[in-house]
Amino acid sequence: MVSVCFYFQVHQPYRVKKYTIFDIGNNSNYFYDDGDNKRNNEKILRKVSNKCYLPANAVLLELLNKYPEFKISFSFSGVFLEQLEEFAPDVLDSFKKLVDTGQVEILAETYYHSLAFLYSKGEFREQVKLHENLIKRLFGLTPKVFRNTELIYSNEVAREVEAMGYKGILSEGSDNILGWRSPNFLYRPISTKKIKVLTKNYRLSDDLAFRFSEKSWKEWPLTAPKYVEWVNAINGNGNVLNLFMDYETFGEHQWEETGIFEFMRHLPGEILKHPDNNFKTPSEVIDSYNVMGDFDVPHLMSWADVERDLSAWLGNEIQHSAINKVYFLGHRVLKTKDEELIHKWRKLQTSDHFYYMCTKWFADGDVHKYFNPYESPYDAFISFMNVLQDLELRLEKYEMMNPDEKCNLSSSNFNNIYKFNSLLNNKSEGMINGNN
Repeated sequence: MVSVCFYFQVHQPYRVKKYTIFDIGNNSNYFYDDGDNKRNNEKILRKVSNKCYLPANAVLLELLNKYPEFKISFSFSGVFLEQLEEFAPDVLDSFKKLVDTGQVEILAETYYHSLAFLYSKGEFREQVKLHENLIKRLFGLTPKVFRNTELIYSNEVAREVEAMGYKGILSEGSDNILGWRSPNFLYRPISTKKIKVLTKNYRLSDDLAFRFSEKSWKEWPLTAPKYVEWVNAINGNGNVLNLFMDYETFGEHQWEETGIFEFMRHLPGEILKHPDNNFKTPSEVIDSYNVMGDFDVPHLMSWADVERDLSAWLGNEIQHSAINKVYFLGHRVLKTKDEELIHKWRKLQTSDHFYYMCTKWFADGDVHKYFNPYESPYDAFISFMNVLQDLELRLEKYEMMNPDEKCNLSSSNFNNIYKFNSLLNNKSEGMINGNN
């Protein structure tokens, strides 16, 4: 028997506007939703909604109603859901209709689609809690399985997620980690007791996400019956086929003209023709199958690019300078207890900002240009650092008015950011334990 487990990442950031040196000290609107460049984020969201979210949701709702056995799962970033509430409530309603079928699972993640785990465990836990609260408010569900930003994973991530009470976690099924083993089984993260890890079958996932419309691909054109032949071949050689991909695969990365929507319309029926096939959500997979061994990932990995590492966000000096400065300012931001300022600081943690600063313009170049509002990585860096300069000026004004709150730290000490996480950790522990 093989259970097909679909997981879709759905995320759009609040993009930072082209913030100049002349804006510093004069403009606290950091994102593309104010000023002369009005509503850029709204325009992008509406464009993707019309090409992807609305038509894809319509197809999936049709399939969920037609096939009660069909199951899917989503991971929505908090900043994406915020934008739906603000700019596209009709799109949010279309996602709610999917969830209302009872055949959809929503996964946990960081609210701000951030790299917080790498810099502050307290900030990481708080963002996960904020995300959990948002999912409960909008959908009436409490996530049980965790998916970290861009599938960033390591042994340490798995241990932290288990300690937070989740029963499962998603990971890339990289060959250099699995070796001879198959991604089509469940595994136990090393040094954990109960949590199970679902590993992405990147070959069959990428056949849809990247190769579907590639006419030079030897398997083009890909039809549902041909694809299901590959799925059926897993019977007897695995328990689960984890198909993990960006939701924008449908209609945005693979345009409607490629036939991707028609492919999806036929896929569930073709899969269910085999008597040993079914569909399961990640939670159902975890409840149904035993682990087949340990999963040991001592170093951080992701699902990004050919390297499957963190170089898309932390591969050069400008990326390190930008992200270190963000987290260095964190303790000062939190001390203000200004909810609006804290929210802005957290939106600056979204991983896309650092992705736009990537200078890997070879095999992965087109990916890094996608939805990128900047002409170059250096333009992205300059705008971002100007924003941080303004944020720091506002913090200095606050500290002048509240001298007891001042932190005696120099902004040049970027390499010492790990020393300044106690406030984040203590504050988050209080939230998780229900303390004030």
